[in-house]
Amino acid sequence: MDYVRYIDKTREYYLQQGYDKPYGWAHFDTVPFTPLQRPLGQSRVALLSTSEVAVRFDAECEEDPITEEGFRSVYAIPVDTPTEKLYSRTNSFDSYATHLDDVNSFFPVERMREAVADGRIGGMPDRFYGCYNNYSQRKVLEEEGPKVLAWCREDDVDAAILVPV
Repeated sequence: MDYVRYIDKTREYYLQQGYDKPYGWAHFDTVPFTPLQRPLGQSRVALLSTSEVAVRFDAECEEDPITEEGFRSVYAIPVDTPTEKLYSRTNSFDSYATHLDDVNSFFPVERMREAVADGRIGGMPDRFYGCYNNYSQRKVLEEEGPKVLAWCREDDVDAAILVPV
């Protein structure tokens, strides 16, 4: 089986950029886990991705739903945004090994909608969550993680699907 060795490729990329030491992957001795309080079919499930998703819009007849001001951190996309309007603005992927043509491969909105329609999950909040592709573990732990957690609590979320890119 031929697959992309992302950890090796990332390590090599950082070394080629002139960094003195390889990228330090986050690791934790313990990971907090909370069992669901109700069956998944009755749970409200959020979608969070680091794929830098944006919304195509027509400047002549629509308002831009995402402002640049919040885009470099945590941002939200209305859950009713049509899939064909979603795309990734990122350049931080291996364009030789993959592509971004299928939004659902990095931001599975249709799969989430299908899961709701099939009763596999109870519902979704009114917004999807996104985080800019950030290499700062400190910023993720101190700023972005707490902001997403606050949004999940505000939106009465029971569980989240995390899609790292």
